[in-house]
Amino acid sequence: MDTLVGILVKVILFAFVVGMFTFVIRTFVRSSREDTQLRAGWAALPRVAADCGWTYEQRARGRATEYCGVGPMPGSGSNLSAWHYITGEFRGRSFKCFEHRYNSPISGDTQGGRKRPTIEAIFMVTAPGPGPSLEILRPSMFNVMLDRRSSMPLGAAEFDDTYRVVTADEAFARNVLSDTMVSFLLTDERAKKSPLQVRGDELFTWYTGAISPQSLEDNLNYLCDALDRIPTQAWTAA
Repeated sequence: MDTLVGILVKVILFAFVVGMFTFVIRTFVRSSREDTQLRAGWAALPRVAADCGWTYEQRARGRATEYCGVGPMPGSGSNLSAWHYITGEFRGRSFKCFEHRYNSPISGDTQGGRKRPTIEAIFMVTAPGPGPSLEILRPSMFNVMLDRRSSMPLGAAEFDDTYRVVTADEAFARNVLSDTMVSFLLTDERAKKSPLQVRGDELFTWYTGAISPQSLEDNLNYLCDALDRIPTQAWTAA
């Protein structure tokens, strides 16, 4: 019996070691593949920008500072770099996009023995006019635990269950959230993962991750589609 137990323990230990080895190899391969895709996307951005007549800077020092307080950006800062900073016109509207990078203490990703920075991609399109601060967010545990700002209920059950509206001007928010806009936010798959924020005369969206040619086009189209559904009077009455 003791011999059988000893053999069983050795088999279990061997299976555990093989499993761990396989896991490490697969993780390395996946990480290497993702890093290759990431760099390929970055490498294509200058060419895409040139083809479209846009401006491109790999690193624009200080240009991200003016967007402190937007989406995932810090509330304040100085000389913050905007990585892969692109400006131009898309569907007749001026736009900007860039990556904000920072070191997160909870990130376990490493690159060349160093921690990989957290990357936030921010996109913005010029709106028809300036408006008060307005954020249309998906509820999350972060909202419950850390964001103590009050939310504005719209009064439509499905929308209020799906989104959290934070605004400095309820009248402006209700003008923006017309029936057409609410229907768009409830039915468009992009809206489920892409928050919106109005600040001044710009409409923003963002996500955690790098910018690629495809994500650039997708997010600019999303912002333009959202603007197309905001009534003109929302801006003129602001």
